[in-house]
Amino acid sequence: MSDEEWARFLRAAEQDGGAAAPKEPSADERAARAARVARSAQPEGWRTGPAWREIDGRAARRRRLAAALGLLLAAGLVVVAVRPGLVTDRFAGGGDTRAAQAPATQSADDLPTLKEPFRGSPAAGWADGAAGIQVPEAKPVGGMSEKDVQHALTSAKALLVAANLDPATLRGERPRAALDLLDPLQADGRVMLEKALTDPGTDRDPLWVFSRFDASEVRPAGNVVKVRGRLTYERGERDGQVLVHADYTFVYPVVKADPGGATEVARTVVRRQMTLALYDPAKIRTTPGKLYVLRMEASAGNDDCSRDGDGFLHPQFHSELVAGEDGGGTGRLVDPYDRSKPLDELSQECGTVTRT
Repeated sequence: MSDEEWARFLRAAEQDGGAAAPKEPSADERAARAARVARSAQPEGWRTGPAWREIDGRAARRRRLAAALGLLLAAGLVVVAVRPGLVTDRFAGGGDTRAAQAPATQSADDLPTLKEPFRGSPAAGWADGAAGIQVPEAKPVGGMSEKDVQHALTSAKALLVAANLDPATLRGERPRAALDLLDPLQADGRVMLEKALTDPGTDRDPLWVFSRFDASEVRPAGNVVKVRGRLTYERGERDGQVLVHADYTFVYPVVKADPGGATEVARTVVRRQMTLALYDPAKIRTTPGKLYVLRMEASAGNDDCSRDGDGFLHPQFHSELVAGEDGGGTGRLVDPYDRSKPLDELSQECGTVTRT
């Protein structure tokens, strides 16, 4: 209690006949309070990097994501496995989450073809590629200028495009353009992702951020990837921070990498939720103009669970399922197009997709 608050209480107590007065703070208590106030007035993380609360938050999210990756969705006329850390739209309209009530098979008329790779998919009416990533109007926020916010938003879109739509990234090549947008000072961001690309594993998987296929197994069926989602932004905990939130679903049609000319098409559905930050270098130690990754979560539908940790998505084809190949999924049904819940509320077990 400050001196002013204490004086107000004494005046009120005199008027009320001295009812129930709180104990006056001791000199030590007042000194401790003054120290706390002084500490809180200092710029948080000034020249030392993001505040400890942000760092702890990233670590927790990364652990949760590491546990979530591995859900494999099922598709086609028979069951295909699904991966849970990579699927829903909390912002844009999506279906409900009653995946278990959805049909577990697809009609032959809904199966994709080379001519119609999105036939039978809700994504048929979605935007093509980068056109599906719309940047909102930038306004000053959190002590960051309109120019700073615009830079954060355009950089976030560039990252999403380079990480999920660039043909070289999809072929499994090193996503240099995407990495160059991230701050090299962030050990659990760009540094970790570079290690994951060089030596992937279940505890460091490039699929947390990048959509990558093994070029020796599959190739794109056409040159269109369907996209739906939303980009938003807000101020950080303190001035000098702007946070950008991305929630997007990408639909990839592929065929087998058969030199003889494969015709069977399979689709993999990847949903990503990310939180990126741009910091004022005058207040936080950062590389000017580069993004920090505060959250990275993903879920992939029609991705072989039994091959988790190798750094690639592994779609399964109807012919493989008919032949009895197991993608590691359980009987739990999942709709990879359901965007009604955030990823951290979904099951982390490998399930079965109802459609792709």
